[in-house]
This record gives sequence, C-alpha cells and structure tokens, in this order.
Amino acid sequence: MTPEEVLEIFRRFQAHNPNPQTELEYTNPYTLLVAVTLSAQSTDVGVNKATKALFKIADTPQKMLALGEEGLKAYIKTIGLYNAKGKNIIAAASMLMNEFDGQVPSNRADLERLPGVGRKTANVVLNVAFGEPTLAVDTHIFRVSNRLGLTADKTPLAVELHLEKIMPAEYRLHAHHWLILHGRYICKARKPDCPNCFLADLCEFPNKTK
Repeated sequence: MTPEEVLEIFRRFQAHNPNPQTELEYTNPYTLLVAVTLSAQSTDVGVNKATKALFKIADTPQKMLALGEEGLKAYIKTIGLYNAKGKNIIAAASMLMNEFDGQVPSNRADLERLPGVGRKTANVVLNVAFGEPTLAVDTHIFRVSNRLGLTADKTPLAVELHLEKIMPAEYRLHAHHWLILHGRYICKARKPDCPNCFLADLCEFPNKTK
C-alpha cells in the first residue's frame, strides 16, 4: 500500500468519525485502568454492566482496597476470568497506593509494572487517559490492518510497530479507536460488511462480501 493510500484511509476515518471515543465507561484514569483490565477476552458491554455499580463505590485505588478481593469479585463475577482479574486489580491498587501515591502513572514502563497490565492495556490507558498517540493492537486492529493491507505482520507487536512507522502523524491520536470501531461494526471477523464500507475501494482483502 502506498503512503498516499495510507493517508487516504485515515483521512476517510477522520471524515467518518472526527472524534472517536472508547466504548468502555470510566470516570478517571484509575477506573479506565480497571475497565481495560477487565475487558481482556470480554466485551465492553459486559464490562460496562459490571462496572456501573462497582465504580460508584470503588473509583480510587484506596476504595478498591477497602472493598477487598472478595468484595470486588461479587461485582465482576459475570466477566470471564474474573478470579484472576480480581486478584490483579487488588494487587495493582496496592502498588498504586504504595509506590505512586494512589495515582495512575502516565508512562508505559510504570504501567506495565502493575499486576495484570500488559503492553495493550498500557497503550489504551496512555491513549485514552493521557492523550498519547499509542496503538493498542487487539484482535480487531490486527484483523482490520491485515485485511486493508496496512500491514502483513503476524504478531500484535509487529503490527503495532509497523502501523506507528507508516501512520501519518496527524492521525495517530485517534487511529486506535478508528481501527477498533471499524473492526467491531464494519470489518467484522466472520462476515465483514464490505458493501457498506467506506474503505472498500482501497481495501486489499481478497474475499470481500457482496
């Protein structure tokens, strides 16, 4: 794909949705961190249902520690892998209180030290909470990027690094959400909605639906 085609893809994304937002519900950097941690292998809809009540009583690391692991699990038991996630969230809250004065750090190295926080979660927090132009490559971004022809890489990290290399600077801040939302609602895994895709003429996917 040529640089001109890459530029046109993201120009269209911006025209279609000038200010994309995460579909996870949160009130501050800490609740965002918790929501993203819970969203691994789970849907945003399912996470939002669980956190609606949770965040009313535990929207800071201190309050989460007061709730405790068993108390937390009562709120998130409808979410996949809730036992492991609950344990990590409590451990992360403890680290935030002990090492970061209860504040979510705004750099990748410190974020990735937190239990349950990997590169993808760190990138989402950096992008959404702190306005950093990061790319968190989930299954949607991996699929859409390869189908469009933006990349042919086979691992999430390789896709992330390649997209960062070819991405026009003016579109980097919102690229994460444009690609995710496109994968969620248009370029779906089983049956992409190619007839209604505003990128169809630029897309290199050979098995377009009709």
